[in-house]
Amino acid sequence: MFNLHCTKKLLDRIKPDVQGSVDGTTILGDWYATALFWKPQLALLVNERTLLPVIMPLAPATNLAQRFPDALAQVLLELDIELDKVKSELEKMGQVTYCKTSNRSVLGIMNQFTFQAESYRDHFGLVEPLALSVKLAGTPCSPLYKGAICPDLAVREVMTEGIFH
Repeated sequence: MFNLHCTKKLLDRIKPDVQGSVDGTTILGDWYATALFWKPQLALLVNERTLLPVIMPLAPATNLAQRFPDALAQVLLELDIELDKVKSELEKMGQVTYCKTSNRSVLGIMNQFTFQAESYRDHFGLVEPLALSVKLAGTPCSPLYKGAICPDLAVREVMTEGIFH
């Protein structure tokens, strides 16, 4: 069980049953999501705890949450997270609760990631969602300055050592 906090533009697109946030069962915790209306259209999901970004195809938008665990697994494996840890996290992601956004700090990071991803796409030709996700994961993020300063390092701490500063 995990919470997926969606921006208004994504909620308008997928039209889910929006509820209040509930206690999740995953190690990584809640996720935030928005739509990137590029060609092709993509979704940007950011973990609230580690700020790990995952970019994936938006279509079909109605089953985004069901497709998300597979996209997350690809990113985690690309970041050298152990397969058994990845499988354990995915097993806990069987149910999703759609919520409105509530953390403005994460929304700010999402805006930053969107801008950076556009730059990587436009100036370096980086268009593959997995490659964009991994590139963005190496970005220093100010909310993480108390510990691991990049999402890729923060997710390694959480997934391998179970700690987070």
